[in-house]
Amino acid sequence: MSMRVNPENETKIETDLTGAPQSKMFINATRALIAYRESVLILVILIFGLCMSFASPVFLSWRNIEAILLALSVEATIAIGMVILLISGGLDLSVGSTLAFSGVVTGLCLNAGVPVVLSIFLGLLAAAAVGMVNGLLVSKMKINPFITTLGMMISIRGLLLVIAKGRAVLNLPESFTLVGQGRLFNVQYPIYIMVTLVIVGDILMRNSRFMRQNYYIGGNEKAARLSGINVDLVKIFDYCMVAVLAGIAGLLITARFGSSSVTVGSGLELRVITAAIIGGASLSGGEGSVLGAFLGALFMGVLANSLNLLGVDVYWQRLITGLILIIAVVFDVINERRKERHK
Repeated sequence: MSMRVNPENETKIETDLTGAPQSKMFINATRALIAYRESVLILVILIFGLCMSFASPVFLSWRNIEAILLALSVEATIAIGMVILLISGGLDLSVGSTLAFSGVVTGLCLNAGVPVVLSIFLGLLAAAAVGMVNGLLVSKMKINPFITTLGMMISIRGLLLVIAKGRAVLNLPESFTLVGQGRLFNVQYPIYIMVTLVIVGDILMRNSRFMRQNYYIGGNEKAARLSGINVDLVKIFDYCMVAVLAGIAGLLITARFGSSSVTVGSGLELRVITAAIIGGASLSGGEGSVLGAFLGALFMGVLANSLNLLGVDVYWQRLITGLILIIAVVFDVINERRKERHK
């Protein structure tokens, strides 16, 4: 018994056998990698670190690793709040200014004789006030987050120049600088603080009902309101939280260097946003994780450190950072368009 095959079907079968399955396998594999962005980032960082260990024997020394982690302690701390804001569909460009504001306020209080604990509290309170204003303007006044936080960034920088008269705040007491310079098991305190905040933040985003509301708000704010979520409250909380985390980062860097500067943190917001997007956050909202943002910040930190060890000019480093941000945003846009097509 013979089986007849239609020539058209035969051509189709050959095309399916030679082209379609392979392309589909490639697409499915790519989607799987995207779905496990955190695993991919870990793998990339490990491979990058292995290559750098051959390129520079200093890379894997504890002194260099500690330098990476200390620099990371500032960006990763803020990235925790930034990724949560991005998940909810928000954005904060004022975190660098808030970091400096918290450090300067704390430094001025310390120089005025205010006790260390109270000075730290006042510094964090100043940061929280910035977040509160941002949150109220975005949630209640419905002003675009980009415009709101950009205006706040400029305003806070101007306020810093007024209250500190454009000068750094020096001669901070040792009881305060111990927070940034003290060690436990030969590891400086800021690293412990960063790790603790990342772990707590990731656990809360994965398990807390209140924090997980950010995914619904970022995915569809109107539907979130109709489902009974207090969207305004969540947004205000998010802006206060990222501001307080920026304040904590400001205190850490102030205590570490023993002085507070009005210019510290300039451009930090773009690096933090880049880290969050590399880690899986979307500018459209509804996606991201604290662990992913931390890994994104770690990748950026390892890259910057590697460029320094390889003797790459600092101007090229800024160019590379900008290109990474552009690539990350383009990747995010392509990913969003792909999702729209499959709806």
